[in-house]
Amino acid sequence: MAHDLAALAAELTDMAAADQRSSVFANSDEPAEQLAWRRLTARHGDRLGEIMDEYGWPTAELVGEEAARAAWLVAQHADRQLDVQRRALKQLERAVSAGSAAPRELAFLRDRTLVNDGRKQIFGTQIAGVKDGSPIPWPCEEPGRMDELRAEAGIEPFDEYVAKFATP
Repeated sequence: MAHDLAALAAELTDMAAADQRSSVFANSDEPAEQLAWRRLTARHGDRLGEIMDEYGWPTAELVGEEAARAAWLVAQHADRQLDVQRRALKQLERAVSAGSAAPRELAFLRDRTLVNDGRKQIFGTQIAGVKDGSPIPWPCEEPGRMDELRAEAGIEPFDEYVAKFATP
């Protein structure tokens, strides 16, 4: 089993590395590059589904910190596989309740899943785009409570977060 978990951890970190290398193509003007991105995230989403079937959520205790974060990244980017995102969200919720995963990652995945489901996000982590140099978030349930909810989840205030996306 230990060898299996080491191999699983390596597989997850390899998936995240491939994701990071290819993420520049997500919004490419070239259809072939966008298609390559979609295929990669679909393969990874499928594999994460298999991993969750076999192991449950890959927590840091199970696969190590880096591989656990990699699993979260794969779930985040499984945008066209809402079933995988929903399953990951449920399993990550259980892991957070058990103290085995970070509330911050749960908040990001919850928002991503809500937005992909056509609903309002809670924490303001999902940005729809940039207009006139300013990031535009997807609609939020309670914009007035957003920073309070972000703080509870261990996320920086919204203004600090969106400054990363601003263009000069």
